[in-house]
Amino acid sequence: MLEIRPTCEHCNKSLPFYSKEAMICTFECTYCATCAKEVFKNICPNCGGDFTPRPIRPEYLLPKYPVSTTVVHKPKDIEAHYKKHHL
Repeated sequence: MLEIRPTCEHCNKSLPFYSKEAMICTFECTYCATCAKEVFKNICPNCGGDFTPRPIRPEYLLPKYPVSTTVVHKPKDIEAHYKKHHL
């Protein structure tokens, strides 16, 4: 089951389960659309994969399949990211 993380891993912006701004990579690293697209240029700073919009979990499923409450806030070195990916 997809882990629905509550915030952007880089800027810590709130990304509730219904957010259309949440972006994820293949390992479920979670970023807001601004960080994913503008800051990291659609390249995950953790795995190097691309981002896709995170699906919205239907509210009626939340009691059975709750979203994560664990905040993963690990701001990245943007300059190092650009050098690594030749941006």
